[in-house]
Amino acid sequence: MKRALLLLSLLPLAAFAQVPAPATPAPAPARPAPSAPAAAPPATAATAARPPAPALSPAQQAQVQKQDAEMGAAALRAAQMVDANRAGELWDGASAVARRAVTKPAFISQLTADRTRLGALSGRGQPSITRVKYAAGAVVPEGLYINVSFPTRFANSAQPVRELVSFRFDEDQVWRLAGYSLRAPGP
Repeated sequence: MKRALLLLSLLPLAAFAQVPAPATPAPAPARPAPSAPAAAPPATAATAARPPAPALSPAQQAQVQKQDAEMGAAALRAAQMVDANRAGELWDGASAVARRAVTKPAFISQLTADRTRLGALSGRGQPSITRVKYAAGAVVPEGLYINVSFPTRFANSAQPVRELVSFRFDEDQVWRLAGYSLRAPGP
């Protein structure tokens, strides 16, 4: 059941479909947005043979920033639907892949239980946006995903909870909401 709910947290939903700008190069949505440099992992035979990822052009960077703003706004709307006890509407618009992963009653029940345990919403922070491409055979269905994560505060949680809204680039070339999940910090 948990695996199915996690899968739904990564599957599409038509209510917040986003059509990419026609000028956006196909590989650009799959790349993470530029971030602060991190320490490079040690080179292995596999990583040493792999060429470095090409840098994004200024036009591509602008497209990524525009897409981040659009997807952040769409994620906020999805989270606000959950705030308003409208999780069923989110599931109703989910892709067939999502609906096969978890039933509507199970999805609503899990979100209701999580929200009841956490209490009233106190505040939602600025989103963090990441991109990932899953290959065939992964736990998550193959495709490009954008994950929008909010640090969210609830009345019954001393620490912010990670609220994750995921989008998938569907076969019809439209970004759709992939799901919603809450992850409280570990003990």
